[in-house]
Amino acid sequence: MKPGPATKSSTHAAIEPKRRPTINDVARLANVSKKTVSRVINQSPFVNKETRERIDAVIKDLGYAPDPVARGLASRRSYLVGLIYDNPNPQHVIDTQQGILDIIRGSGLELVVHPCNRRDKDFLAGVRGFIDRQKLAGVVLPSSVSEDDDLVAVLRESETPYVRIASVLLDEPENSIVTNDREGARQAAEHLAGLGHKVIAHVSGPDTFRSSHERRAGFVEGLKAAGLQLDKKLDLRAGYTFQSGVEAGRRLMANQTRPTAVFCGNDEMAAGVCQAIRETGLDICKDISVVGFDDSPLASRLWPALTTVLLPIRSTGRMASVRLLGDRLTKEPLEDDDLGEVHPRLVVRASSGPVTKS
Repeated sequence: MKPGPATKSSTHAAIEPKRRPTINDVARLANVSKKTVSRVINQSPFVNKETRERIDAVIKDLGYAPDPVARGLASRRSYLVGLIYDNPNPQHVIDTQQGILDIIRGSGLELVVHPCNRRDKDFLAGVRGFIDRQKLAGVVLPSSVSEDDDLVAVLRESETPYVRIASVLLDEPENSIVTNDREGARQAAEHLAGLGHKVIAHVSGPDTFRSSHERRAGFVEGLKAAGLQLDKKLDLRAGYTFQSGVEAGRRLMANQTRPTAVFCGNDEMAAGVCQAIRETGLDICKDISVVGFDDSPLASRLWPALTTVLLPIRSTGRMASVRLLGDRLTKEPLEDDDLGEVHPRLVVRASSGPVTKS
């Protein structure tokens, strides 16, 4: 039978007079381990009600209070999780942040963000300073910073735990979340080919993003499987932004061979292409089908609603947090969040339809 909570007089008598009570005292008097006491202090759900009440009673009677300075010195780390990113798509960053916060909320950990530009000469020095100042518990690296091996070398040198979110496996599995972008782009190609489209354009993201190359490769694979190939004149590079999509769309509309369908490497560019199509007086879907990638909130708000590839970005943030922090978390990981990869899937809406026969 587990002992009941100690009385105030017996608790005080169990430690030396005038000595500040420690977590060891709490654990001993509550007849539990230090780890269990720590979980109660951090409000973990993994402690049953009876044990929690017994520990809370001992803490109250002793007047015990955790020493945050001592905790920091003991771990040589702060209670901060870092998100380092270089991404022109703000929604992608927001979704990643929300995924991380889903997991660390209530754990005693906090999120700090470090926007950067990989093309700056001071990029690595800036990241190194961020890490040194914050003494981070760990870092989440979304695309495209996740693809930078020099940055990873800085993190390893500083012994900072990290997880890379990328379209392919770039590291040891325990340091990786794989998004399998190629799979989703292949589905987009198969969808458009299945609707009878043969003249299909592609607008990809920046060369500096591995995801751009993976999505293009998957799209080309899907076309090839349908007996089609990508015309070089209809294969344009853009910047993962709305404006770059508008510019690419205008070039496609001015092309001597105008496509009947366009696949874009993200939803922002797809929205820009839709704008360019409207400028010509053509109808989206009826005249030219458009497919995006990500399934950001923008996709369902466009008119017509955008067919796109759903990439569960928020889930990748959750999964990275679980993989990064492990038993430092006080929340139960969500189902499948520890598997280390996600699989995109096509979401068909009104922006794509059968090719119009002339």
